[in-house]
Amino acid sequence: MKTLIYSIAILFALIMNACTTLPPEQVKVEQGIVQGTIDDGLRIFKGIPFAAPPVGDLRWKAPQPAEKWDGIKQTTEFAPAPMQGGNPPSGKSEDCLYLNIWTPTMSAKEKMPVLVWIYGGGFSFGSTSEPVSDGAELAKEGVILVSIAYRVGQLGFLAHPELSAENSNNVSGNYGILDQIAGLEWIQKNIAAFGGDPEKVTIFGESAGGISVSMLCASPLAKGLFHGAISQSGGSFGPTRPTTYPGENMKTLKQAELDGEAYTKERNALSIAELRELDAEKLIPAGWTMPGAWPIVDGYVIPDDQHKMYEAGNYNDVPVLIGYNSDEGASFSREKTPEEYYAGVKARYGKFADDLIKAYPAGETTVLKTARDLARDAAFGWQTWSWAKLQSKTGKSEVYYYYFDQHPDFPEDSPRYGYGSPHGQDVAYVFMHVNPDNDSDVALSEAIGTYWTNFAKYGNPNGEGVPVWPTFSDENPEVMYLTGPTPFLGSVPSAESLEVLDDYFEWRRTPEGTEWAK
Repeated sequence: MKTLIYSIAILFALIMNACTTLPPEQVKVEQGIVQGTIDDGLRIFKGIPFAAPPVGDLRWKAPQPAEKWDGIKQTTEFAPAPMQGGNPPSGKSEDCLYLNIWTPTMSAKEKMPVLVWIYGGGFSFGSTSEPVSDGAELAKEGVILVSIAYRVGQLGFLAHPELSAENSNNVSGNYGILDQIAGLEWIQKNIAAFGGDPEKVTIFGESAGGISVSMLCASPLAKGLFHGAISQSGGSFGPTRPTTYPGENMKTLKQAELDGEAYTKERNALSIAELRELDAEKLIPAGWTMPGAWPIVDGYVIPDDQHKMYEAGNYNDVPVLIGYNSDEGASFSREKTPEEYYAGVKARYGKFADDLIKAYPAGETTVLKTARDLARDAAFGWQTWSWAKLQSKTGKSEVYYYYFDQHPDFPEDSPRYGYGSPHGQDVAYVFMHVNPDNDSDVALSEAIGTYWTNFAKYGNPNGEGVPVWPTFSDENPEVMYLTGPTPFLGSVPSAESLEVLDDYFEWRRTPEGTEWAK
């Protein structure tokens, strides 16, 4: 009799186990079961909510936990992108806090490293559904690829005295950064169910995404949520300034609150309550420049000037892989003549203008790449160089520094003569979506894919099949030039000119420089 009862119990347990075991395209997360797809050896899940929709009373508030659901949620299509002036492939909506997962694992038993993508777009645009950042090819290199959305523009970064007053920390703005942190918290709780290792999470992003990575490395709220960081054309080491420029984009909370009050009046609203009643479309300015649509030094999410924080060793000390493109200035310089260039430098840099014009000279009749490099370095080169130098001095984790320079050698009679790699060109190489007919592009993309995924796996980009990449320090200031078909080591680009720019930024932090910038 006991044998019969035992056999029935075993049979019952097997039946129950069969009923509760999910097929590989379904995964149970904290909120419920998600249904994805399987394609070319990958499990793909798109549009998983990681936070509650930030609508109604949750507009301009920190993200709240996603609600649980019954049954099976279909996660096979990208969710809408955040509200913005552009037209992303998946559409746009104020209900936008979703993430996507590409994983080569077929069960929760594996512990695969995780790469988390944060898109760029000047904190005013951006989407996880852009084809160039599709994660399939990178995931096939042995990582789980996750892309997370965050609020942009005024819906993501509006500061206002009323919003600060209703917040328990007396701050406002920085909701987009808080969204990123909420996404990382969700990953920590749930990625193991997809076969991921929550102890091997690397964040990476380009432009505003790379700047976000820099800010997450500085934010105490993100401590422990990631274990490596890759910043492509990012960094945020400039001082605050009421009138901002690329590389000096940050404002204080009080400055941003004044912008928020002006923004509210422009929309004929007398209060935040009235502003919350407006349709989201009416909150999006038509142009790229959006006052207040940028993260700020609020003393909470971003405690202080990041340069000062790093000097004091006050940051999340993880291995970093950081760099920028050779001709970023081509995307940000608007000057057409040397005279326009000189006037712009004098307006921004004050008493340092003449020294910087010597360090970054224009031609007799044209704005040469040497002049465009000032825009490149102010926004990206100096930020990366400062990050690398500061962390190698005050941190314990390794620093890897790169310079992306992949472009044709344009003939002298070409309007593109002298041009290098523009802003954003690197993204296609990282995600391995380059022209398959260009052997140099393919070889470089494969090398970058190997470096990035090795870094996610080991905290170190080195491995079989790619040139050795040493760590960066003042004593060993070597930079990996990402140039096809084979990357090679070189010195810091425009190193002597960066020293002049460094003097300017140091002066800007003095009382005289702070007063001048007002």
